[in-house]
Amino acid sequence: MYSDLSRPPLNAASLRRGLVEGPRATWSQLDVVAETGSTNADLLERIHTSGDPESLDRTVLIAEHQNSGRGRHARPWTSPPRAQISMSVVVRNPGVDPSALGWLPLLTGVAVVDALRSIAEVDAELKWPNDVLVGGRKICGILAEVAAPSGHGGAPTVVVGMGLNTGLREEELPVATATSLVLEGAACVDRDPVIRAVLRALADRIDQWHKVVGAGVSVDEALVAAYRARCATLGQRVRAILPGDRELIGIAEDVDEEGRLLIRPEAGAVVAVSAGDVTHLRPHS
Repeated sequence: MYSDLSRPPLNAASLRRGLVEGPRATWSQLDVVAETGSTNADLLERIHTSGDPESLDRTVLIAEHQNSGRGRHARPWTSPPRAQISMSVVVRNPGVDPSALGWLPLLTGVAVVDALRSIAEVDAELKWPNDVLVGGRKICGILAEVAAPSGHGGAPTVVVGMGLNTGLREEELPVATATSLVLEGAACVDRDPVIRAVLRALADRIDQWHKVVGAGVSVDEALVAAYRARCATLGQRVRAILPGDRELIGIAEDVDEEGRLLIRPEAGAVVAVSAGDVTHLRPHS
């Protein structure tokens, strides 16, 4: 029996009926576990040890409590039990060039933003590359990891994980710049319908992306436009900490067709940033 009545457990059977077994089924398997270290690590292990890894495509793993979650750069990501959606999915990408896989975590961010705007009625937006913000504070982090390509019929396979804060209270926030659906007064804070909304939006985005880039087109222009429309980083004065601890300050002007952030420094040419920590800065007074 769970002790916090404001944080009920997930209904795994109901989630499977709506997402795996029902007429709107878009996922192949869905499991909910009480606790694990990392849902991403668990699915990567399944892929590596499975005799039929292709069958794991569109598998969903959700943990009521994740005690060793990882964000970008292996940063820890933890939460009290049932106060967060800790979820990972397997996405097999037949026909997709590995160079295009960088768009998968970005399109996941777009899907989460759309789902939260719809079901939770919060003003969600993206911070490059794939942090989801509400009111300028982080509500969801996303991490994509490429599985080993051997044994996958040549199709690149990626595990995409997310940690979405639903019921975290102010005193439980890991950092002051975080938030949750409860703290934002969301119209829906029940994890079950939020999960269904996120996974349906994500499946739709993946299917559309596969239709375009899986057909040999290098860029999904509609996805690029959707990302730009939801990215709060664009137009902002930002600081980017680049590999090698190099610092770049300038205006984030655009996202290019490879998903790189284009920053115009105070002096010099535009720099295309593919990896780095980006902070939104206040404009010069």
